[in-house]
Amino acid sequence: MLSARGARIAVGVPGPQDRGFALYAADPFDRERNPEVREAAPGAAGSRRGSAAQCPLFQGIVNLGTSENRLCFDLIEERLTRPDMNCLEPDLFQYPDTQGARSFREEIAKFLTDYTRAPEELRPEHVSNEESHPFQLTVEKLEAAIQRAKEQGIRVRILVLINPNNPVGDIYPAQLLKECLEFAHRHELHVIMDEIYMLSVYDDITFTSVLSLDSLPDPERTHFMWGFSKDFGMSGIRVGVLHTQNHEIQKAVNQLAVFHGCPGPVQHVLSQLLKDRDWLDNVFFPTNKKRLKEAQNLLVDGLADIGIPVLKSSGGLFVWADFRKFLKSPTFEAELELWQKLLDKKLLISPGKAFYCYEPGWFRLVFSDSVDKIYLCIERLQQMLHTDDAKPVVNNTSSTADSSCSPEEDSSGTPSNTPQDDASQLKNILVF
Repeated sequence: MLSARGARIAVGVPGPQDRGFALYAADPFDRERNPEVREAAPGAAGSRRGSAAQCPLFQGIVNLGTSENRLCFDLIEERLTRPDMNCLEPDLFQYPDTQGARSFREEIAKFLTDYTRAPEELRPEHVSNEESHPFQLTVEKLEAAIQRAKEQGIRVRILVLINPNNPVGDIYPAQLLKECLEFAHRHELHVIMDEIYMLSVYDDITFTSVLSLDSLPDPERTHFMWGFSKDFGMSGIRVGVLHTQNHEIQKAVNQLAVFHGCPGPVQHVLSQLLKDRDWLDNVFFPTNKKRLKEAQNLLVDGLADIGIPVLKSSGGLFVWADFRKFLKSPTFEAELELWQKLLDKKLLISPGKAFYCYEPGWFRLVFSDSVDKIYLCIERLQQMLHTDDAKPVVNNTSSTADSSCSPEEDSSGTPSNTPQDDASQLKNILVF
């Protein structure tokens, strides 16, 4: 017999994201093994990029709903095949320190010190494995939200900030970060700074990491998270990093890490990546930034051609697109109906409801994929949205100033201090 908690988990109903991904996993588009087929259709209007005498038969789901970076596998593949990646030291195959190997945590601390522009070298013991728009974060919105929670008898304990933001793609300026941290301090809230996309910034805009701030209002309640899945295009590696100065949280995470530790050989490979600064600074990161920008422009321009505007974004792997005029009614039921119709046409994108968006009609589309998949996305959207059975709502494109979105899930400097030799300082670096 299951416990009450286990029973609740077992009967949990999957959301649209889960259902959509399950269908994609069973029928993914592949240009070689599951390609799109075109049949002759004399007199047909044709697609934007196809022949007017041909009609595509959709085969295989194009997934622009899952936030993965598929643009730089060629670079990662080449780097991972170099001789320094081959290591069969016995220690790597034994039970590891639950926080992560000492050498791995040291490399992570050095890496984060450089790439977050921290004013002081991060101590390994703390590391565990401006355009206004309706969705823009402000402290006034945070104050209003916490007041509503109090009126409803809800005790708020934590503020989660994703920077760059998921799904909007905003990058929070330093002043806003400081204001949010002060807000959390006033209300005695913990703050989790999720900077999983911190190196996926493709516009010429300054990204400010919470680790770069000179001082924090409440260091014991401020926690930083990062991982390899987005910035390095390694979502299958499943390695994350927690930086916190709160020793109680470190102890709690260490207990969980007993069953979720990072394998030794994986730690070795990732350590070799992090210490190769010449490759990171002169090959991988510049190329990744260039490819992200090119792919983002391609998707944004294609969406504009078929009448779908997007909010300006500067970071992350996606755009936040406005489909409101294509809803049959301004409701989340209509949004889910449109999402299902797109999925029936073999196109998977993410509905705003999945991110707890307050307003129906917004969708997240991921652009960090191949050119042909982006073109296929535009073609399928054009055919689906501009047929007779798609009857958009008129005058349904205004947005209130209070509309907001809460995510579901999300250049180098020089370290100023010399490395610390005290082994006890490594206890705060946790890898999971």
